[in-house]
Amino acid sequence: MNNVVLVGRLGQDPELKYFESGSCKARFTIAVDRNVGKTNPQTDWFTVETWAKLAEFSGEWLKKGTLVSLAGSIEVQRWKDATGNTREMPVVRATEIRLEGSRRDSQGGGGGNYAPSANAAPAPSAEAVALSPF
Repeated sequence: MNNVVLVGRLGQDPELKYFESGSCKARFTIAVDRNVGKTNPQTDWFTVETWAKLAEFSGEWLKKGTLVSLAGSIEVQRWKDATGNTREMPVVRATEIRLEGSRRDSQGGGGGNYAPSANAAPAPSAEAVALSPF
């Protein structure tokens, strides 16, 4: 079973990429604090990708510093670099994202909770927004 759930803040605004097929991909990093003892928290950084409507949502509503929770799976992306060496990088492929925190944390947006379906157009929410293509 390959499931991951993370809560943290975006390290930068999502980068959107559109393909000739019409599909969209968003990529960003998320900083997640890990407690290592009572006074020594450490920060782990994860690269996150979203696709299709969730990518469009990410590009529109997520900004650097936004507190989010997300669910998805980890996949290892492999490629050959310029010297022909095989490289690997773990990436979290998010299938659900929820804005967390207060209005002040997400810097704007409307009030209340909103959980759009896969076919609904995303709408703002300061307290919680969830979008899942499944």
